[in-house]
Amino acid sequence: MLSQYGSLRFGAVLAGLGVVLSIRGVRFGFRVPPVSSPGSTCKPGGASVQAKSHLRLLPPYSTRQPAVMAKKKASRPAKKKAARRSSPAEPKSKSRKTPQQRLTEIDTQLVGLLNERVNVYLENILEAESPKEAVFDIQEDQKLWALLDAEGDGPLTVPELKSVFRPLLSAGRQRVRSDRVAYLGPAYSFTHLAAINRFGESSDLVPVSTIATVFEEVNRGHVDYGLVPIENSTDGRIVDTLDMFTRLPLRICGEVQLHVHHNLLARCDRSEITEIYSKPQALSQCRDWLAKNMSHARLIEVTSTSTAAQLARDKPGAAAVASQQAASQYGIQIVAECIEDNRNNITRFAIIGDSIASATGHDRTALLLQIPHKPGSLSDSLQVFKKCKVNLTWIESFPLRTPETGYLFFLDFEGHVSDAKIKRTLKELEKLADRLEILGSYPRSEPLN
Repeated sequence: MLSQYGSLRFGAVLAGLGVVLSIRGVRFGFRVPPVSSPGSTCKPGGASVQAKSHLRLLPPYSTRQPAVMAKKKASRPAKKKAARRSSPAEPKSKSRKTPQQRLTEIDTQLVGLLNERVNVYLENILEAESPKEAVFDIQEDQKLWALLDAEGDGPLTVPELKSVFRPLLSAGRQRVRSDRVAYLGPAYSFTHLAAINRFGESSDLVPVSTIATVFEEVNRGHVDYGLVPIENSTDGRIVDTLDMFTRLPLRICGEVQLHVHHNLLARCDRSEITEIYSKPQALSQCRDWLAKNMSHARLIEVTSTSTAAQLARDKPGAAAVASQQAASQYGIQIVAECIEDNRNNITRFAIIGDSIASATGHDRTALLLQIPHKPGSLSDSLQVFKKCKVNLTWIESFPLRTPETGYLFFLDFEGHVSDAKIKRTLKELEKLADRLEILGSYPRSEPLN
């Protein structure tokens, strides 16, 4: 057994020499901590021992041992690296596909998924109780749009995703039955754009020259549906449409709301424009901009914005107020974009037919109301909506076309004719009305760009 002094001296010598003992495969190293002051050192656990002042401890073990261990550690990875270098490396090109290969693979998957979706859609239609009604079930469209709104957080915007799915829906419907839809034409008018948005380009879209002709085509059974403008957020009601509801027994089956952006189209510079063509409503919706920026040009009304675009294409010095799509179709330059006075310029289009859509919980009902021409009649009628807690969203009046004096009212309100509170409302109104006709209950839509 060595004395304390001998143990310290022996350990210091071993550490100074870099000695590491190995007993039965177990390695032992000796380390003596450095002395902070002459004559004292520390035991494990914090106890101090006195050493002679002339004792000169050799450098501690810790100053050399890391270098020794570092050499040994450094030598091991070198062998592994050498081993890895000796084995043949796999080429990266085999495991990684090029962007073009990935695109081809994705396109192949998309073709399969799109065809599968159409097949499943057809199965769903055939299993429905009424396949004809299921073909244009607005609820299914609304579910799809809601899904795109929730999931559309990638590079493609929600309107761009919808523009991809609309032709797909249209193609599926075409495989069930071919629908003919009359609209206020010609092609690439705003009514045509609304028809494309609702029915798709694959449908048989039939342009006609007047709103009255749209109603007549539907009433005669020449087409399945008609599409006509009914209200604009800038100019209000479309009188021709409301008037036709008083003449023919047709119903509103649905609606399309479209953001209407007007552009000034021409094949010359703005300073060279002498005439501006468009339909009356389009010129009215841009009257402030035109008065400020094109006061030198003469405004000329025509039957449609598409007709105006054709005139701007063919006539020197002529311009048109029309859509971006019309500019593209007729090859005309857009001289000024979005010249409408109201940036929230929205036109609501009615889908007319002979049926009432099923309730969705997010519906609108329209009706015609004639009441006695006496004081308080209109006030009494409006009180019914307040009493039944029904939100009245639109009311328009126009004179009767009969010898008697009076007015016919066109009303829109939230709810479906099958709802209990709407039934109560209609029952109360019948007591006050000389004439009451339900024009339709249909799902409310969101404005489209």
